[in-house]
Amino acid sequence: MEKEFKNAFDYKVIYVFEINDEKHRGKVKIGDATLHTTKTIEFLAPNSRELNQAALERIKAYTNTAGVTTKLLHTELAVRTVKEGGQVQLKAFRDHDVHAVLKNSGIKNSKIDETTGKEWFDIDLQTAEKAILAVKNNASNLSNTEVVAKAPIIFRPEQEEAIKRTIKQFKKSDRMLWNAKMRFGKTICALEVVRQMNFHKTIILTHRPVVNEGWYEDFTKIFRGSSGFIYGSKANGYTVDQLLNTDKNFVYFASVQDLRGSSQVGGKFDKNDSVFKTVWDCVIVDEAHEGTTTLLGEDTVKAVLKEGNNTKLLALSGTPFNILDGYEEDAIYTWDYIMEQECKSEWDKNHFGDSNPYEELPELRIYTYDLGQILHNKDYIAFEDKAFNFHEFFRTWTGDYEVDHANMPAYAKVGDFVHENDVLSFLYMLTSSDNKSMYPYSTEEYRNLFKHTLWIVPGIKEARALKKLMMERTLFGNGMFEIVNVAGNGDEEEKPEEALSKVKTAIKNAGEENYTITLSCGKLTTGVTVREWTGVFMLAGSFSTSAANYLQTIFRVQSPCNINGKIKDVSYVFDFAPDRTLKMVSEAVSISAKAGKRNSEDKRVLGKFLNYCPVISIEGSEMKEYSATRLLQQLKRAYADKVVRNGFDDSNLYSDELFMLDDVDIQKFDELKGIIGTSKASPKANDITVNDQGLTKEEYEELEKAKKKPKKDLSPEEKARLEELKQLKKLRNDAISILRGISIRMPLLIYGAEIPYEEEITLDRFVDMVDDSSWEEFMPTGVTKDKFREFQKYYDEDVFIAAGRRIRNVAKEADTLNPTERVQKIAGLFKYFKNPDKETVLTPWRVVNMHMSDCLGGWDFYSESHKEDEMPDKPRFVDQGTVTHDVFFKPDTKILEINSKTGLYPLYVTYSVFRAKCESVDKKALTIDKQREIWFETVRDNIYVVCKTPMAKTITKRTLVGYSAHKINAHYFDDLINTMANKSQLFIEKVSKESYWKKGNGLMKFDAIVGNPPYQASDGGSGASSGAIYPYFVSQSKMLNPEYISMIIPSRWFATGRGTDVFREEMLHDVRLARLHDFINASECFSGVDIKGGVCYFLWDKKHTGTCNVVSHKNDGTTSSIDRDLYVDGVDVFVRDNELISILKKVQSFHEESFMEIVSPRDPFGYDIREENSFKSIPHKYSLEKSMKEDVEFYYNGWRKNGVGYVAVKTVGAHTDWVDKYKVFVPNAWGSGNTSTDRLRPFIVSPHSVCTETYLVIGPFDDIVQAENAKSYIETKFFHALVSVMKTTQHATQRVYGLVPMQNLDEVWNDEKLYKKYNLVKEEIDFIERLIREI
Repeated sequence: MEKEFKNAFDYKVIYVFEINDEKHRGKVKIGDATLHTTKTIEFLAPNSRELNQAALERIKAYTNTAGVTTKLLHTELAVRTVKEGGQVQLKAFRDHDVHAVLKNSGIKNSKIDETTGKEWFDIDLQTAEKAILAVKNNASNLSNTEVVAKAPIIFRPEQEEAIKRTIKQFKKSDRMLWNAKMRFGKTICALEVVRQMNFHKTIILTHRPVVNEGWYEDFTKIFRGSSGFIYGSKANGYTVDQLLNTDKNFVYFASVQDLRGSSQVGGKFDKNDSVFKTVWDCVIVDEAHEGTTTLLGEDTVKAVLKEGNNTKLLALSGTPFNILDGYEEDAIYTWDYIMEQECKSEWDKNHFGDSNPYEELPELRIYTYDLGQILHNKDYIAFEDKAFNFHEFFRTWTGDYEVDHANMPAYAKVGDFVHENDVLSFLYMLTSSDNKSMYPYSTEEYRNLFKHTLWIVPGIKEARALKKLMMERTLFGNGMFEIVNVAGNGDEEEKPEEALSKVKTAIKNAGEENYTITLSCGKLTTGVTVREWTGVFMLAGSFSTSAANYLQTIFRVQSPCNINGKIKDVSYVFDFAPDRTLKMVSEAVSISAKAGKRNSEDKRVLGKFLNYCPVISIEGSEMKEYSATRLLQQLKRAYADKVVRNGFDDSNLYSDELFMLDDVDIQKFDELKGIIGTSKASPKANDITVNDQGLTKEEYEELEKAKKKPKKDLSPEEKARLEELKQLKKLRNDAISILRGISIRMPLLIYGAEIPYEEEITLDRFVDMVDDSSWEEFMPTGVTKDKFREFQKYYDEDVFIAAGRRIRNVAKEADTLNPTERVQKIAGLFKYFKNPDKETVLTPWRVVNMHMSDCLGGWDFYSESHKEDEMPDKPRFVDQGTVTHDVFFKPDTKILEINSKTGLYPLYVTYSVFRAKCESVDKKALTIDKQREIWFETVRDNIYVVCKTPMAKTITKRTLVGYSAHKINAHYFDDLINTMANKSQLFIEKVSKESYWKKGNGLMKFDAIVGNPPYQASDGGSGASSGAIYPYFVSQSKMLNPEYISMIIPSRWFATGRGTDVFREEMLHDVRLARLHDFINASECFSGVDIKGGVCYFLWDKKHTGTCNVVSHKNDGTTSSIDRDLYVDGVDVFVRDNELISILKKVQSFHEESFMEIVSPRDPFGYDIREENSFKSIPHKYSLEKSMKEDVEFYYNGWRKNGVGYVAVKTVGAHTDWVDKYKVFVPNAWGSGNTSTDRLRPFIVSPHSVCTETYLVIGPFDDIVQAENAKSYIETKFFHALVSVMKTTQHATQRVYGLVPMQNLDEVWNDEKLYKKYNLVKEEIDFIERLIREI
């Protein structure tokens, strides 16, 4: 390994040689070689020793294995003088330029055979020298015509493959993605697709308007001399309308930023109508991954694309990690850095020295410096990921004490660095003169290597301060460096094209003697090219930096460049956070692996990447190259990071054992499936996709090869192997779906683990650390510790440990922050934790804020809309009047969380009390230490917690006080549910005594009780058949006699729900209920959790009397709010739709019988027979054909022959008088409890019919007319609206029809007739029409 930096630019040597054998007689080969030298042109004469050595080294590399004898005939520097932009410049030229002169002169190349390439020419040395001279004279042929001919475009093999595959794909599908690294040539290849497909209307959409120039330049190359295509853009002229009127094929360039301001996609401006109206033949989206960063950008692209019109979509991206899942395997073309450099390296071996098309694509070299270690300051190392904290290092003074957390020194100015001395030390380190130093600006030689560089800094303020410091107090201010700040000035946004122009101007002005440094915080890192950049300095970001952004940035410097007679051979990345570097490299490599996640495969690909992109650690004057083994460890961290962000719902968590399942293993998984079932993976974080095929690389490639082969051409053995591979893939994925039910429960337990921070949590330790009651509470029922140990080997221990460390690092990092930032950090971690099932609901931080701010007020960390992606930098104060001041602004307030699992409710109320206390302290006295003092005081004096298990207590402790030694007021009950249900007085006596909380000997007086209690306890049934237990928590809370209670509970109590009748009556008549927020769709609160009937939260105020403020959150996103009584006369359920109350009162005024009177109870004909001492049904036997004339039709729960069989009439066990009458059957369970979409589908049955308990009977009727009229009435929206009051789940017993009035069934009924009968006004009619949608 070289012990110093290689030259970024090198000369090319043109050489001529011959082979002395019969086949090659009279022929010469002209090639080029790279010359590594520090000498200038005047010391590099033709055929000099140094040139000859470079040529012979290259020739030897590809002729040694051919067994031939070569003779070098001529060498000279490949340098010529050209005019560009009115200036004379030196440029390198290549062997293919010489070949072109010969071909233009009628001398064609000849191919000898497959062994020695195809670029031999039947010429002598003199002719070869003349061709070289012609190139130097800018002539296109040997007649010395002084015109440089436009060379035809020659696509590289991978470009030809991309074009070919895309055209083939577009013949059968409409979507194609090019996952191709920067410098692939995506624009010119995409335009070649347009040309070959002869598209009439093509639009290019980009998020980077600055790239228009590059697209236009490539358009002129592809369509040179063609009058059949026109290019249009706002910069180049031609509107879409003008282009459409030309009747010519055209390509139109448009900016997504401009389009999304159009009224057609919700913007403010009336523009771009034609862009959106036109049905395009082809839509090309440049940097397509950027379209997913904003919903508006994505919607804009969709509005232009208008899928379904046969429009072809070609998406281009160098880092498509977040959009790969949107494309089928055969619709993705991949070309990555490894593939490129491998082709470059292997070219000579495969093509015997023919002109290498990859030669001008520079190698990338990454150098890391541990800045934290160099500065000997641990303050810059984040606990979260052990990576250098650039944000803190480059932090600037604001002059605002609340932001700075310190008084600004008298000598400092706003905008100066807080750690100015450390930043100066860093800059001095880069530039200090030392021949042994390995810093990039330490010697003149190194400075010449890095004449033009890009520095990525954290932000605008940091860039401004850095430029000022560099110019005023370091070598960079010596007049030879121009520091170009394109980060902006914080005022008006600088356009990318303006920033690019500034950089190019600075480089031009620098000339041969001077240097430029470009400071950016993101600008010019995608979609643009500054060829002269040879190095990028990564001085921003963190361990969590997006791999896509990182790679986009570092590949900016890999642009080919030909200046001063030299070609860029190497480009450099300098990263000052080594852990981050390794993670980024690991993630970049992981996508190259394509298939499998076996350690041997990872190591092989890592080794290949390091071969073409060395990662070198610099410590003092020592350079150490990273090995594949060390990077493999880092790759595990990359996997672990992804595992954490996906809440352990990630295939990287599992070991290679899942690739090797045998019959015994499969049986074990089947047994486990019987215990916990399977579950679907949740949507993943946008990031690198490491193969999820479920196969090794070899198996994956074998499967793909077999799938591409026509089935008719497959041998029996191949067909069998194809099925076997498909089964292997299914087996592993099935196993993961089963283990997922366990895995997603792990992160929360790791987070709360009472294990010293310095120690790791292994899989064995994980099992041992969780007490038995907590294991039973948090793990799936039936998965004991012993059962888990059977499946422990299927987890990747290294990834599990690293993921656990990551979780604990985040929690530890939070302890270093001020209380506000700490809350945000902890809440951010909880976003990764998932709800295991609907009965183990972890209340999301968003819901805690929504619930608490709506009921108690306080400091809310979300915007008013409470959208997940709308979190302001600082929490906002919500004032709910008296309750807010009584609960949060009372110094000795006491708040109880009655069932803490995560500690997020205590976190919210602790923060709000903390902030209220801070209001009385002078801002300048609120140092971080003072804030922490107030926080711990609040936890100690004001917050009390009841938990169900020991683990829930430690989790809550971690949330409130982190890894500190402070204690919290928390207790767990060994049998909390049983205590609540059967020993309520014991619970009250304990919790209400100060001695229980070690606070004295009196009685506790709680100001507020909050939380999310458990919802139901299973009795062996499922879903709604299990008993509700949340009523106990509400009732016991009232018995504790607080001032306020606020809880979130299921809404099933409104109308039904096992064990809620008494609770419902109490709640409906409790005048102390001051507020009730009702969410008809529970997913509004608990995403991905289906809680039938919805959820609600309420505020109970001991002093309140009178009406309740009821806020209904509708399915369509609207809300209605009204002050009303919860109890409506004559209705023993809660009417959840405020608008229905007036309708009900009008219906009740008619004093009609209830429709329920003609609805049967469950099991109308007595066929529900159970086994003795069991709930298990005994299926009734029936036949599909009549066996006796007296047999009757039997409607059962099945759908063969339309679900009708036959039974003997004597088997009817109830309502025998109904058998021979007309009836209407309705299911006893229908819909899901979603009013807007649930529809009852009644059907009429003729006499001589019965049914199982699956159905209820409406009727019976003497004639079919009444049955038909009943059916028409049931199908009205009016009927459904009144049923919705009582029906909150899928169950629809006789009772749910109680509020529906009976009609005269001798008449036909429809909504219009019913609206008129009950005198409904327009607002009431409109409400029903909105409530019950058309299906």
